[in-house]
Amino acid sequence: MQEASYTVGTLARLAGVTVRTLHHYGDVGLLVPSARNAAGYRLYDAADADRLTRILYYRDLGFGLDDVAALLDGDTDTVDHLRTQHRLLTERLARVQELVTAIEREMEAHMSGIRLTPEEQLEIFGETWDPAYQAEAEQRWGDTEAWAQSQARTAQWTKEDWERVKTEGDVLNARLAEAFTAGVEPGSDRANALAEQHRSELNRFYDADHELHRGVVRFTTGDERFRAQFEELAPGLADWLRAIVEANADRHA
Repeated sequence: MQEASYTVGTLARLAGVTVRTLHHYGDVGLLVPSARNAAGYRLYDAADADRLTRILYYRDLGFGLDDVAALLDGDTDTVDHLRTQHRLLTERLARVQELVTAIEREMEAHMSGIRLTPEEQLEIFGETWDPAYQAEAEQRWGDTEAWAQSQARTAQWTKEDWERVKTEGDVLNARLAEAFTAGVEPGSDRANALAEQHRSELNRFYDADHELHRGVVRFTTGDERFRAQFEELAPGLADWLRAIVEANADRHA
């Protein structure tokens, strides 16, 4: 046995624990000091310090003192102990990573206003949906009043709420495509009514006056990603939508 060299205070300081903790470990037989000096004070050697390191590893992994004692006092050599600790730490790391991922998703949901998992977003919004749209939208409009309103209004929306909004939006898009195909002219009563219905959809999220409506539609019909969604319904629909919104906005100018 190596010569005892650590007092209880020294070992406690080196290990980052309290003297009271070491006293308790000694009282329950988990870490009994190898020797005592002439005054009766506890002394610990290098083997004791190594055992304390292993105790603290297992305690950090959530093991109770009885379980730690069973692990340390069983027929297990140092390498096996290290293998066990490596396996347990790896499993713990995986669990922590799962928690981190879940928290990141929740953060993204609260920041974007869409409290859905990526799988639910894909299910509701379709294969053309890209979660990156949320970050892009925040970067573009994050400092606007409209963005703040949209976050507040959608903060408590459920999956069912989003499904309803998506369904009603699809119905409106079908009406727009039908009117365009039928040759409805921008500026006509029917076109203006449809433009107002489209603006009402935006008002679910934020207060969209006619100028804001004009700006939003200019953006969506000018961005090839969103433009393609209108063109898929009817070639030429994107430009027609922009035209009826422009004409309606001019009417209210």
